[in-house]
Amino acid sequence: MTPRLVMLHGWGLDAALWDGVRAALPDYETWAVDRGYFGAPADRPPDGPFVAVGHSLGALMMADLPAAIGHIAINGFDRFAGDDAVPPRVVERMRRRFAEHPAAVLADFRLRIGADAAPQSIDAARLATDLQILAEADRRAASRPRTLVLHGGMDPLLPAAMRETVFAGAPRDTVADGGHLLPLTHPTWCADRIRAFVA
Repeated sequence: MTPRLVMLHGWGLDAALWDGVRAALPDYETWAVDRGYFGAPADRPPDGPFVAVGHSLGALMMADLPAAIGHIAINGFDRFAGDDAVPPRVVERMRRRFAEHPAAVLADFRLRIGADAAPQSIDAARLATDLQILAEADRRAASRPRTLVLHGGMDPLLPAAMRETVFAGAPRDTVADGGHLLPLTHPTWCADRIRAFVA
């Protein structure tokens, strides 16, 4: 039986990130979770076993879900801030700025990763909560299912050394010209690797 795919976007984005990937996987049941940064959240995945597909922060948040029988991390990480990762001072500066100017910080972040402008209506409280997770969470020692790591060789957010060490021991693949939005910019490439992983 083909496993269901539960997908979670990264910080500052929404479930529409997965539209192209889902369209390229018409033979799979997919469920795109939305954290509700720009509208009503849809954050309860279906019951039963599934393969977790997470982008960026979404990969961190889905790394050790009990019902997951597999985990695909796209532009993802098991820890964002720390040694050999993004310097904690950078993340803390972003959190301080966000507390005062959330829309501006979000706009700067989306510009940096190559995303379009954010919707005007944002849920700053939800974004702040997940920004704290981004700053503090560490899943390196967590028990996780079989994992695949997919990265972009030109990711402007994650340092190259960090991309090589996240989810230690997991197989990984890189699209040389990819940035930090592979589900959006390379949906067929992502879908092909998802299909091979769950086959």
